[in-house]
Amino acid sequence: MTSLAALEPEAAPVLACTVSRDVQNFDLLIEDMETELGESWGDLNFADALVFLRQPDAAALEFIAIAVDDGDDENLPLIRDLIQTAKAGQVKVILIAEELSPMVLHQLLRLGADDFVPYPLPEGALHEAIARLRKPPAPAETGAQQNAPPQGSGPSGGHDGAILPVHGLAGGVGATTLAVNLAWELAIADRKAPASVCVLDLDLQFGSVSTFLDLPRREAIYELLSDTAAMDRDAFMQALLPFNERLQVLTAPADILPLDLLGPDDISRLLDMARSNFDYVIVDMPSTVVQWTETVLNQAHVYFALLELDMRSAQNALRMIRALKAEELPLDKLRYVLNRAPGFTDLSAKSRAKRMAESLDIDLEIWLPDGQKAVTQANDHGLPLAETAPKNPLRKEILKLARSIHERNRAAAEAQA
Repeated sequence: MTSLAALEPEAAPVLACTVSRDVQNFDLLIEDMETELGESWGDLNFADALVFLRQPDAAALEFIAIAVDDGDDENLPLIRDLIQTAKAGQVKVILIAEELSPMVLHQLLRLGADDFVPYPLPEGALHEAIARLRKPPAPAETGAQQNAPPQGSGPSGGHDGAILPVHGLAGGVGATTLAVNLAWELAIADRKAPASVCVLDLDLQFGSVSTFLDLPRREAIYELLSDTAAMDRDAFMQALLPFNERLQVLTAPADILPLDLLGPDDISRLLDMARSNFDYVIVDMPSTVVQWTETVLNQAHVYFALLELDMRSAQNALRMIRALKAEELPLDKLRYVLNRAPGFTDLSAKSRAKRMAESLDIDLEIWLPDGQKAVTQANDHGLPLAETAPKNPLRKEILKLARSIHERNRAAAEAQA
């Protein structure tokens, strides 16, 4: 390691610099920097680094590695200035973060950090990050090749899957239960020629698909979502987790993230990638309407809107309808699903459901019965209803829905062929 404060004329040129409150707190970073750069790197604290980056000598730097942890809260304004100053001087920035809150990490990445590596550093992670920074931009091409995606990037799975979002119009109406069980029923609908199915849990804050399928939440999800522009097929497929070898799942991130982490372009890339690699893409939507809800609706083949037979669901459905009409969005894609629907003999409740549909000017096309305790037990055990309660009335209705979707999709594919 070279001290920037006392460089001798014959010293090795400084190509990079670590910036931290105390670099000794990041001993693995010291080892990796010495492995990658030998003596051609230095170390500074936040204040000194800000001064140095404003000097002409800083132009010789390839990059700075800013190392932060949960003890750097009071240094965040200085760190933000560092990133902005480095970018203004065309010095690239690698962010090394340990136990930093997702919201703070999101803010720092938005300021222009070129790459992010978690600490403790995974084996080879710093080497890969430096290699990405040093990779020259692709040479300009002419003609049709100029706009072609680079090899190994972009959707390349050869599918053209159906996108089926599930949106609960009120909390607790069973949207995730429907999404998980519909995905599983589609995955096992044709055992001779099984369809490929994936679930995208886009409820970035309180998504529970991983809980309902007993899957872990991984940091790789955040890394994928924070830079969808760099996402290729390999990165996308590696971020998915398999369930019983039939279903692939993109879980919600491990920590609560701001809903504006993703924009319409990010969601469009994610949906295009999923659709090109799977026959069916089930999207578990947040109940909150966000800036990219329109993107999902426009790409959806059918958009399931769940509600219950109560006033809050009716009022929220009315708000949703008004919002879609005001923006001239494709309202006809919505299929209204009444969960915990009244039974055949409950004439009073059926009459109420009919009046609600008439007042909203909608058709309640799908009625799902109350699965009662078996649903909660299945979700708590991390299994679909087909595995724990195959004769449950809710499971039977979801099975009918899945078969109907699969038959229509297969018929459409045969007609196109």
